[in-house]
Amino acid sequence: MMTERHPFKPFLPEHARMLFLGSFPPQPKRWSMPFYYPNWTNDFWRVMGLLFHGNKDWFAVTGEKRFDQKRVEAFCREQGLALYDTACEIRRLQDNASDKYLEVVTATDLPELLARIPACRALITTGQKATDIIVETFGCAEPSMGGSTPLTIGARTLTFWRMPSTSRAYPLILEKKAEIYRRLFV
Repeated sequence: MMTERHPFKPFLPEHARMLFLGSFPPQPKRWSMPFYYPNWTNDFWRVMGLLFHGNKDWFAVTGEKRFDQKRVEAFCREQGLALYDTACEIRRLQDNASDKYLEVVTATDLPELLARIPACRALITTGQKATDIIVETFGCAEPSMGGSTPLTIGARTLTFWRMPSTSRAYPLILEKKAEIYRRLFV
């Protein structure tokens, strides 16, 4: 079974204050843009649109089933949001985007990644697999859904947040997901 390397470079704005970590991108055939949370049916960018602009379609290209990558990247730079994943090499055990069928071959070197964004004070997982990898890697407590716990990595203590998956497969309506994600920005 072939392995896949991460298709994107970490998105690390210079003054990033939060690092969002998923597990691994879906296959390219599912992308609406070549950037993080690229699947048109993933609600990450809709959640951000609701929270910051009161419009779930803020990042969508009108009349198309894709997100506006330039608008997404500008927003992340303005808000200090860094993006990557907890795995940099995986095997897909089935031909789909489900975390359930991802085997992590190589986990991301998070201390090295965090060293590149010294202003970052929060690490946020956007799904169970990403949360499991953080807990396993650092031997820390798993936060409750929508909750946080302190996480010390080297000489640095961050707030480790566990957010619900923004995949449509996760059984929570968009507005409820947005309510939970709002906790990150208050």
